[in-house]
Amino acid sequence: MGNANISGPRIKQIREKLKMDQVELAAALDVEYGIRLKQSDISEIERGTRGIKDYELNAISKILNVDPTWLLRGTN
Repeated sequence: MGNANISGPRIKQIREKLKMDQVELAAALDVEYGIRLKQSDISEIERGTRGIKDYELNAISKILNVDPTWLLRGTN
């Protein structure tokens, strides 16, 4: 498996660069956008075993301060 999304590796890359763990990302999604994901959901997204909804991707891009296009395609 590992084909449920293409943005997971880039989410992990920028999250780690920001020294944010998966629990912190999940908490920020809940507090800032009311999106309830568990740490295990973030892990599955990053590994590509769980799909990601458009509104989740948009919120993650805002929290990580990156363009959502970069998360999808690796370009700006």
